Amino acid sequence: MAPMSNTIEIDRPPQEVFAFAADPTHFPEWQRDVVRVDMLDEEEFATVRRVIGAERSMLQRITANEPPRYWAAEGVDGAIRPHATITVEPLDDGTRSKVTFTLDFESVGIGAAILPMVRRAAEKGAPTSHRNLKTLLESAP
Repeated sequence: MAPMSNTIEIDRPPQEVFAFAADPTHFPEWQRDVVRVDMLDEEEFATVRRVIGAERSMLQRITANEPPRYWAAEGVDGAIRPHATITVEPLDDGTRSKVTFTLDFESVGIGAAILPMVRRAAEKGAPTSHRNLKTLLESAP
């Protein structure tokens, strides 16, 4: 199955968008299912998400960090392992940004049984999170 992809435009410069969107510690502010993120070092972080009515923790690793343009992370444990990217492109001479999010999942063991449900929840929730990011950044001073 192809990765999910969503693109939005944000009325903020790419540097500002990237600095906020690609910082895992800000995920709880705009991703509706994220309870908290704990940075373990510069590349690894633990994300606690509300999944199917319960809180689940997953370890993730940043696999690319190329400010202000491209960021990627992947899950490194658990039955469902997300693979996410954020690409930021300048618009209008760098005063605005086009942001593309991709999300895919890898299932391990029992994860194959719940992957369709996780994918449906992500397809439904991701656009809301992206709109939250847009609203948050555009309302900032």
